[in-house]
Amino acid sequence: MSLHIPFDNSYARLSGAFFTAQAPTPVSAPRLVAFNEPLARIMSIAPGEVGEMAQVFAGNRVPDGAAPLAQAYAGHQFGTFNPQLGDGRAVLLGETVGTDGIRRDLQLKGSGPTPYSRMGDGRAWLGPVLREYVVSEAMHALGIPTTRALAAVETGDKVVRETVLPGAVLARVATSHLRVGTFQIFAARDDTASLKQLTQYAIDRHYPGAQGPMGLLKAVCDAQTRLIVQWLSVGFIHGVMNTDNSSIAGETIDYGPCAFMDTYRADTVLSSIDRGGRYRFNRQPDIAVWNMAQLATALIAQLPDPEAAVEEATEIVNGMGDLFRKEWARAYCAKIGIAEPEEGDVRLAVDLMGLMEEGQADFTNTFRALSDGAARDQFLDPHAFDAWAELWRARLSREADPRAVMRAANPVVIPRNHRVEQMIQAAVAGDYGPFERLNAALARPFDDDPAYEDLRRPPAVDERVQATFCGT
Repeated sequence: MSLHIPFDNSYARLSGAFFTAQAPTPVSAPRLVAFNEPLARIMSIAPGEVGEMAQVFAGNRVPDGAAPLAQAYAGHQFGTFNPQLGDGRAVLLGETVGTDGIRRDLQLKGSGPTPYSRMGDGRAWLGPVLREYVVSEAMHALGIPTTRALAAVETGDKVVRETVLPGAVLARVATSHLRVGTFQIFAARDDTASLKQLTQYAIDRHYPGAQGPMGLLKAVCDAQTRLIVQWLSVGFIHGVMNTDNSSIAGETIDYGPCAFMDTYRADTVLSSIDRGGRYRFNRQPDIAVWNMAQLATALIAQLPDPEAAVEEATEIVNGMGDLFRKEWARAYCAKIGIAEPEEGDVRLAVDLMGLMEEGQADFTNTFRALSDGAARDQFLDPHAFDAWAELWRARLSREADPRAVMRAANPVVIPRNHRVEQMIQAAVAGDYGPFERLNAALARPFDDDPAYEDLRRPPAVDERVQATFCGT
C-alpha cells in the first residue's frame, strides 16, 4: 500500500469494557469524492492512489497498524437516559500523532453495523456525509473546536430511509471521541474500575494539568462553556445536544440536524427531531450546564465518599454561568467592534440583538455589515436602528481600530442551510461542483471575495429550509 497511516492506538489498549473489536463492513463500489490533503499532512498521513484511498476510507481494506473498534457509551437523549448506546454506525480505525504533536482519532462513519446498532443498518447516506464534511470544515475555518473531515466516499450501495438513497462513508477526525456518555455507561454499571481508568485516560490525553475527577470536571466545563459561546457567536444551532454528543475534548461533534440561523430569532429551532425546542438556539448554554451536571454525577460515582464531592462538583458546574457571561461579553462586544468590554457595553450588544429580532435582520449579514457601514439596510424599519447606531458610534470613538475587530469576529460566509441542501441535491445527481465551491468559499470565511458574493445571500422564500434532519 502506498497510503501510509502511522497508527498509535492508545484507546485500543484500554480494557475490553470500553469497546468491541469490530472491522468495517465492505461496500460494493467505493469511489473517493473528497480528500482533505492539508489535514492528512498534519496527521502525518501519506496519501496513496485514489482507488486505494477509496478502499480504505470506505472500510473495504483495513490499513496496517489499525485496530478497528466500536466504542461503548450511554447517554441522555432529549433528557431520557439510555444505559447503552455506543457506535452504532461507526468504527474507530485508530489514532495518529500529528506533526503538531496532537493525538487524533480516525473514525469511519457509516461503515456498517456493530453490536451497538440497535436494529439499524449502520450506514449513512450521501447527504449527511457531505453536510458534515462541509459544516465541520467550515467550523474549523471559523476557529471553532470541531471534529474534522478527512475523506468522503460513495459506496455504490443504496441506503433505505424514507426513500432509497446513495450510500456514503465519512472519514472523521477528532482529538478523541470521548463523550459525557462514555463516563455515564460505567457509572450506570457501577463499574468503578473502568470509570477510574477512563478518568485518568481523559486527563492524560486532554487535560494533563487536571488533578483527579474534579479537576477533569472543571477543565471540561470550561471547554464546553467556551465552545457554546463560539456557537452562539456565529448563529450555530447544534440541534441534538444529547450527552452522547457532548465531547470531553470541548469539540463540536455529531453534525446531524445542525443549522446556522439566517434571520435572527433567539428561540430558533430547525432540528426536525427537537419537537419541544429543548436544544433551541438560546437554550444551548443551559443545556451545556445540564450535560456537565450529568458528567459530574458520573465522575463522582468513582469516589470513596461521593456525597462529600457533591458540593465541590455543584460549585464547579454552577460556575459555568460566570465564565459564560464573561466569554459572551468578549465575543459579542468584538462583533460590534469593542476589543475590551467596559461597563455598559454588554447592554449595547443585547439591545442590538433585540432590534435584529424585531427587525427580522439576517444574523450573519447584519454583523458583517456593521464594519462596512451598511447594517441599517438589514432592518425592516431602518429608523429603528438609527438611535442605537448613534450610541454605538459614540462608544467606538474610544476604540483604536473597531473595523478590524469586527471583521475578525464576523464572517462573510457561513454554510447557509439552503446552500447546503442545494449542494446535496447536486451531488446526488452526480454534480460535485457546488460541494467543491462551497468548501472553497468556507475555507476563508472572513474574506470579502466577489467570486462568492452569491453565497452571502439569505434564502428566498421558496429556498427556506424549515427543518434539518438527522442522517440516521
